[in-house]
Amino acid sequence: MVAPRFTGNFSLMKKFIFIFGVLFLMAGHIHAGATSLPPVRIAIIGLVHTHVRGFLPRALSSPDVQVVGIVEPDRKLVAQFAGLYHLNTNLFYSRLEDVLAQTKVQAVATFTSTFDHRRVVEECAPRSIDVMMEKPLAVNLKDARAMADAAKKGGIQLLVNYETTWYPANQAAYKMIWHQNAIGELRKFVVHDGHQGPKEIGCPPEFLAWLTDPKLDGGGALMDFGCYGADLMTWLMRDQRPTSVFAVTQHFQPDVYPKVDDEATIVVTYPRAQGIIQASWNWPYNRKDLEIYGRTGYVLVPKNNVLRVLQGNQPESEMTVPPLTGPEADPISYFAAVVRGEIKPAGLSSLKVNLVAMEILDAARRSAETGRRIDLPAEPPYPQP
Repeated sequence: MVAPRFTGNFSLMKKFIFIFGVLFLMAGHIHAGATSLPPVRIAIIGLVHTHVRGFLPRALSSPDVQVVGIVEPDRKLVAQFAGLYHLNTNLFYSRLEDVLAQTKVQAVATFTSTFDHRRVVEECAPRSIDVMMEKPLAVNLKDARAMADAAKKGGIQLLVNYETTWYPANQAAYKMIWHQNAIGELRKFVVHDGHQGPKEIGCPPEFLAWLTDPKLDGGGALMDFGCYGADLMTWLMRDQRPTSVFAVTQHFQPDVYPKVDDEATIVVTYPRAQGIIQASWNWPYNRKDLEIYGRTGYVLVPKNNVLRVLQGNQPESEMTVPPLTGPEADPISYFAAVVRGEIKPAGLSSLKVNLVAMEILDAARRSAETGRRIDLPAEPPYPQP
């Protein structure tokens, strides 16, 4: 374990190292016990989301899960993935209901279009099968409500996987803000997410086909990258719902993305704080960084493992955060621990946070369409998990 590197504020450094040391030992102990248990039997639903190309090989080699089926109706994709990962074609199914009926699946990891998330949940919930999907939760708030209803009725866990959940610097920032009160009462968040554009960075055709379709994805950059900011902001505000949302979307590349926005800015207002989400398919480079400002200082997350901290009149400190460990270090270990009942879903992956994030995104889309601020109702328009 590499200790954080500080350039100031020695007392903060000691606190930070102590907390992370304790967490490191606890997480390692928990995970050591988890790996001795039988692997969770999971099915992969869909191969059209490019994130599956990172998830599937890790799942195939993980001691925490056993992949018992892969659902994909596109035979060309099946042949491609079978060859790429040396898989028997008997592992593949063309229909979700077939894999659920013919295998003893405990949970599914979903890599379909966002539009298909609701269908997957509504088919799995009555069978008591837990579901994890790639971000965002749904294409709209109506589908999110239906999914929450189905999950509650079926008694299943519903998780949303974001890359940024597993950034050690994000987790460290939360602990500094809420466990140490390092920067006082929160006042402003600025979240930057995106890249040069899905076509520009070479996303595969099966991914582009639905990612740039407003029905299948719910929008363009606003949904694709605005969801990261909505998720992080809700988590950092401890699940508090905002009072209003205002958004502007633009088409800088209408010839490339004629049906969806490629640029979005969302302003999220709370009674005593404000958030700004900058989601774009036009950044000159890939970025997922975060700025958090309080009354007495700030915590900046320029990289997934780096923090820059300023407290009061002290000079700015920079630290390198060690990797996360244990079941909360990656989505596969985390999902397996949730399915086994070892931990309860909380934070960035939880349904509670993601329902609020979906409410923000839904309001942002309506605001961009009308040019008006959207005031949110006092009570949430969805069931509480």
